[in-house]
Amino acid sequence: MRIAMISEHASPLAAGSGRAGLGGADGGGQNVFVAELAAELGRRGHYVTVYTRRDAPVPSGRVRLAPGVVVEHVPAGPPERIPKDGLLPWMHDFGRHLADRWSTEPPDVAHAHFWMSGLAAIQAAQQAGARRIPVVQTYHALGTVKRRHQGDGDTSPASRVRLERAIGRAADTVIATCSDEVAELAAMGVPRDRVQVVPCGVDLDLFAPAGSPAAPPAGGRHRLVVLSRLVERKGVDTAIRALAHLPDAELAVAGGPPRGGLSRDPEVRRLRRAARDAGVAGRVEFLGRLGRGEVPALLRSASLVLALPRYEPFGMVPLEAMACGVPVVATAVGGHLDTVVDGVTGALVRPRDPEAAARAARALLDDPAARAAMGRAGAARAREHYSWARVAAATAEVYRHAAALSEVAA
Repeated sequence: MRIAMISEHASPLAAGSGRAGLGGADGGGQNVFVAELAAELGRRGHYVTVYTRRDAPVPSGRVRLAPGVVVEHVPAGPPERIPKDGLLPWMHDFGRHLADRWSTEPPDVAHAHFWMSGLAAIQAAQQAGARRIPVVQTYHALGTVKRRHQGDGDTSPASRVRLERAIGRAADTVIATCSDEVAELAAMGVPRDRVQVVPCGVDLDLFAPAGSPAAPPAGGRHRLVVLSRLVERKGVDTAIRALAHLPDAELAVAGGPPRGGLSRDPEVRRLRRAARDAGVAGRVEFLGRLGRGEVPALLRSASLVLALPRYEPFGMVPLEAMACGVPVVATAVGGHLDTVVDGVTGALVRPRDPEAAARAARALLDDPAARAAMGRAGAARAREHYSWARVAAATAEVYRHAAALSEVAA
């Protein structure tokens, strides 16, 4: 198939460039998701073009990502970095560019990642010409959920929820990345028969139990690891407060700006205040943004990985930890409910509850045999259910289904 992927703010090139984009406020799981899915589809013989917004003054044109996969930079708005919540005014230009491209080279299917990509893809599919182009939508995060949890702290455009509903009704198929999202989509009015669940995947060659861990903690302490974008909803402060109840542990926090810029980052300053207030500042280390190749060793060095966001559309970090054979203490939200099997591959706890997180961590830290068993079970679960080959095969089947529906509708 000729597949067009639209990822307006999250370039898949950042996933391979280490420190360039991942771990920042707008760089994380979606970049990796798009890069890995596109590459696996290319390996399976499909031809994939990923369209992302040009955000630098030097023209990038088309860049080869992997065999069968190219990234095309779309001129929409000024060629500079703009926070994703400020990109809506430029989506019409993005869609017009896609329509021009597709009028002469129509794809067999367009797969939009994030809601603004959906706006551009649906516009282009309607304007590209006589042939109907089916559109598949993956939201990665829903405005209804974000607004519920962040309230006045939500910086999304005011029209986001309304436009997400319209996108869900206009798309031929919506891919939900977890079962929890299905109920959210139904509440938005997206027809249930248009929704298919396909999870995120994990690179099982990169994330595996075998391999060298990072340097172990000094003084015989347990190492707890948080790997996250440093934004408030990710619950890093919950992990820090949990550490106050775990005197024999230290916490390594990876993510955010490069290490040299940590002291200037407002969220890092807030988290450091939280550590001081909890009396654990000497046991919390901020590592800054890591290259993707550095992450598996850090995860393997952990006694436990903590993933404690207030809400989470999918959550790749628990899956990566499981693939490395490390148990997870995670909040019982979103995709965690699918990936983490409570009592088998880790423990699920309430969000915003440092005491509950500490109790779960304490029980596992005190039981090395249980930790080892959970590590083995997590690695087996990741291999069985979450390989990118499996995810790409399921996604390609959704594409074929959407294309068939589109032909019937035409």
